[in-house]
Amino acid sequence: MKLLLITSIAEFEKDVCNLFKTSEIVVYSSSDIQGHKFFNGNNIQDNWFSAHRDSFDSKLYFSFTSEDKIETIFKNIEVFNSQKKTENSIKAVVLDIEKFIN
Repeated sequence: MKLLLITSIAEFEKDVCNLFKTSEIVVYSSSDIQGHKFFNGNNIQDNWFSAHRDSFDSKLYFSFTSEDKIETIFKNIEVFNSQKKTENSIKAVVLDIEKFIN
């Protein structure tokens, strides 16, 4: 069993849900989160009065699932990200589960 964690901007919520569906991961949870990004600007005018947005309405998704479904959703996320022109791609990570109570 693996723990899959996915983050995305809120605008991609329907897309991420579709990725779970097409990857046959039928049980997952989600939560609203606030993503933050610090912009490094050498020139103060580049970020005067927060010219660059530094926080984003985001979503966190997680699911306990099998490794074969992880491979499928990772491939689907890679395809999705390659087709979108955005700095806020969908991100995913997998953690091994050593012990659990069911």
